[in-house]
Amino acid sequence: MEMNKEQAQALIDEVLEVYPEAARKDRAKHMAVNDPANAGSKCITSNRKSQPGVMTVRGCAYAGSKGVVWGPVKDMIHISHGPVGCGQYSRAGRRNYYTGVTGVNAFGTLNITTDYQERDIVFGGDKKLAAAIDELEQLFPLSKGLSVQSECPVGLIGDDIEAVARQKGEEIGKTIVPVRCEGFRGVSQSLGHHIANDTIRDHVLAPNEGKEFESTDYDVAIIGDYNIGGDAWSSRIILEDMGLRVVAQWSGDGTLAEMENTPKVKLNLVHCYRSMNYIVRYMEEKNGIPWIEYNLFGPTKIEESMRKIAAFFDEKIQAQTEEVIARYRAQWEQVVAKYRPRLQGKSVMLYVGGLRPRHIIGAYEDLGMEICGAGYEFAHNDDYVKTTPEMKEATLLFDDASAYELEEFVKKLKPDLIGSGVKEKYVFQKMGFPFRQMHSWDYSGPYHGVDGFAIFARDMDLTLNNPCWKNMQAPWAKAEQAADLAKTA
Repeated sequence: MEMNKEQAQALIDEVLEVYPEAARKDRAKHMAVNDPANAGSKCITSNRKSQPGVMTVRGCAYAGSKGVVWGPVKDMIHISHGPVGCGQYSRAGRRNYYTGVTGVNAFGTLNITTDYQERDIVFGGDKKLAAAIDELEQLFPLSKGLSVQSECPVGLIGDDIEAVARQKGEEIGKTIVPVRCEGFRGVSQSLGHHIANDTIRDHVLAPNEGKEFESTDYDVAIIGDYNIGGDAWSSRIILEDMGLRVVAQWSGDGTLAEMENTPKVKLNLVHCYRSMNYIVRYMEEKNGIPWIEYNLFGPTKIEESMRKIAAFFDEKIQAQTEEVIARYRAQWEQVVAKYRPRLQGKSVMLYVGGLRPRHIIGAYEDLGMEICGAGYEFAHNDDYVKTTPEMKEATLLFDDASAYELEEFVKKLKPDLIGSGVKEKYVFQKMGFPFRQMHSWDYSGPYHGVDGFAIFARDMDLTLNNPCWKNMQAPWAKAEQAADLAKTA
């Protein structure tokens, strides 16, 4: 459905009509119509507490720390300190691929929990945590360190995880990182990212400032790529083809040693700005390392990012980069030629996490598709400032949207494809809309890089042009059809 700015604003007003006045005024601040003339200015309110009583698809601070930042560090054991549920629901869900032998030198997919019970709420869990660390050291002696990811009860009763981590770290001679990421902190998983970044600063980078490391003039680090479906591996291929040396990638398929070596690189490359901007800003201030945000979704952004990265290095790297781009171009032109005719003009609505509502726009546009609406679950204002220039006029913007709002927008916009999370997937599929789970690539991937773009294009075509959608009808539509038939009978 093509709309102008007035029609888009009328749609927002219509969706908000069902709310009581106070809620309507609050939610109105979280929706906007894109105006390229005001690109770069604040357009929408974000990073605020969700409306009480309204279902949000956000996660918590624990999810931001354990599920995003710390969890994919493969050679460390990450203890979910609290009841069993949080650890179980945060393990292996995001497909953070890694090399290694699980349980020997890699531990990312294991659920390690202190399994809090009622007695632990009453008497405290410090002794239980200490015992768990002793047991883990016996079971997994090749682990390089541990992190303690605190769940809500730990913060409520006041367990001293810092003291336990310090004492046990000295006993076993390993880095143990206490992370105060109780789920109730902040308004979303975003604060969990920040807390996790601060613990990396205090417990990983600061103690290893004098660590010896043989560096080169072309060392870079991939920061904030969680290797969903192998994304970081695809990105690494491009950087190494340019002539750069990837010293560290974290936290996807990352190690503790790589994190410790990062302050020696020449440039930090930030993929997920929302989750890792804090630590690269610290390294810029402390170590003088510049950083840039890069985007390897789709040919247009790949070329742009490669040249932006190469500009930080000498003419040798810049010349090699141009040669690599010319070689890559032959590959992605074949992908565009094959899939663009099948996807040209199709509309997409996006509602994802910390960076994808802006990062993947270019990849869709490379295939001739158009974004009709985009929103973030837990963005901050600077995310929207960066997003508005990427979108056309009158594109719908929404922050921390409720299930009701999303469904109403979809009914009115009637996008040809929806990209969102697993919580939304089955609702929209039952409504008859083609859907891709864009948090973890719907069990596919990678989507980054040249190889990833071919997979991305194939998956969008397979989803959107699947003949099943023509034969699907929402349950309520069937009921309405039956009622109409009954009247005419």
